[in-house]
Amino acid sequence: MLLLLTDPTHFEVTYAINPWMQPGAWAADPVGHLTAARRSFQSFVTTLTVAGARLEIVPGVAGLPDMVFPANAAVVLDRRALLARFRHSERRGEERHFLERFRNLMQRKFIFDEVTQLPPSCFQEGAGDCLWDAARGRFWAGYGQRSTRQAAAEISAFFGRETTPLELVSPRFYHLDVCFCPLSGGEIFYYPAAFSAESLAAIRDVVPPEDLIEATDEDAARFNVNAVNIGDRLVMAKASSDLVARLAERGYRVSEVDLLPFIMSGGGAYCMSLRLDNRSADVSALRRAAE
Repeated sequence: MLLLLTDPTHFEVTYAINPWMQPGAWAADPVGHLTAARRSFQSFVTTLTVAGARLEIVPGVAGLPDMVFPANAAVVLDRRALLARFRHSERRGEERHFLERFRNLMQRKFIFDEVTQLPPSCFQEGAGDCLWDAARGRFWAGYGQRSTRQAAAEISAFFGRETTPLELVSPRFYHLDVCFCPLSGGEIFYYPAAFSAESLAAIRDVVPPEDLIEATDEDAARFNVNAVNIGDRLVMAKASSDLVARLAERGYRVSEVDLLPFIMSGGGAYCMSLRLDNRSADVSALRRAAE
């Protein structure tokens, strides 16, 4: 697994565009919080590396503190990247910087064959609002808070993959990745209260009951659904012993990281990384056949 991370040198919490953001708390001790964020980031890097991930770490940009959450930068599949269009003005400056970085990765490391961007009129905030479900060969796309419903159709057309739009009904769960997590074994770890009744029905039409793992209020508040899944390992913010046990019953090992400085901005482990090497089953099968 190849993950993109952004160095937190320029991370801070100076505005609020989601209910989790605490600029007042940050302002009380900005030096201390930034020091804690750097320490937390290094622990995250170590944990991901031990779990078997390869990392591409890019620098942030002064004045764009949320670049530390690169999951929002793009949707990636089969060496193609569809870059985000941010709803809030505070994040729109990230678009050109991520475009430059992705083109650089395409030219320098040959990670991508194509890098393009959504139309300006279509808000869509990357893998934070569009999760690839490898077990089912489909995307799930959040809308209603940051991304538009139209974005699901744009993603489906670009990648040629079925994409199910899911309406998010609470500002606290402003991106799909804070309340929905497809797992390697085919399970979906999710927080039902974040979704409209219609969207819950759409999930349950596709995913059998035995593959649904419901997050509690505590799990959601701790940003545990916002996890990075590497094989049977789940890297996430500090979790309750009950959740660790429930996931262990399903065959998953939990690696916890203290991500509190980033949770102050409304982000967890998944927000802080973007998988660059997502592959569809079709591409994998063609590659095996060629070998």
